[in-house]
Amino acid sequence: MSNDIEIATFGAGCFWGVEARFRAVEGVLDATSGYMGGQPDPNYKLVCSGTTGHAEVVQIRFDPEKVSYASLLALFFAMHNPTTVNRQGPDIGTQYRSVVFFHSAAQEKAARQAIVDLDQSGRWPQPLVTQVQAAMPFWPAEEYHQRYLEKHGLGSCAL
Repeated sequence: MSNDIEIATFGAGCFWGVEARFRAVEGVLDATSGYMGGQPDPNYKLVCSGTTGHAEVVQIRFDPEKVSYASLLALFFAMHNPTTVNRQGPDIGTQYRSVVFFHSAAQEKAARQAIVDLDQSGRWPQPLVTQVQAAMPFWPAEEYHQRYLEKHGLGSCAL
């Protein structure tokens, strides 16, 4: 294992399924559901009110010698619809927006290029609306949200 562990943070709608998908990736050391992008000291009820500015996110600790940031970005874009504003499936609200919070200039560049490449590929009929923002303080979600699908014997969300 590399001594250079990196962090990536992605918002792709409800964090339960996102966390589970990233946990399954070789080289991902940990994936934690939480909140980023808004006011201090959020909780689930406040975030769901849509008044905090937070997105539901998953923060990932990964070994870049085993999995690249580009691979994580590709999975992020494959697991949700990055063309819908503030919505994923039945979940509607700013907390469900598509967002990449970058932790370095290299991550920012990779995220922006991935969006350009996907837009030009024609994979999606509409342009991507994924936001790319500098990482802000990360607030882990309440314990009952961590490994939610695993704790409840679910393989995936119902979407």
